[in-house]
Amino acid sequence: MRIAWTTLPDRASADQLAAAAVSAHLASCAQVEGPISSHYLWDGAQERSEEYRVVFKGMPAQIASLEAWVHARHPYQVPEWIVIKTEHVSEKYLSWARSRLNP
Repeated sequence: MRIAWTTLPDRASADQLAAAAVSAHLASCAQVEGPISSHYLWDGAQERSEEYRVVFKGMPAQIASLEAWVHARHPYQVPEWIVIKTEHVSEKYLSWARSRLNP
């Protein structure tokens, strides 16, 4: 399993992206967290913004498609996109997650 995440500027767009990714069978599950405070440098200035994190769970075979799909719909010029491999996933949850990706 892979865990991937991005951030969005508001709850509505985060919820919409999460739901649409699951509906498109690109992620088994998507969770919206936030608001969170993000601190970063942009165009030479330090910025702070309130954002919402969307965490996607899926199988390795879907991650490249999910990434392209998210980037095509993302409002940011440079969207955060981070993917990590899971070290352990319970067999029941893994079986459930796989079944969500094969309609």
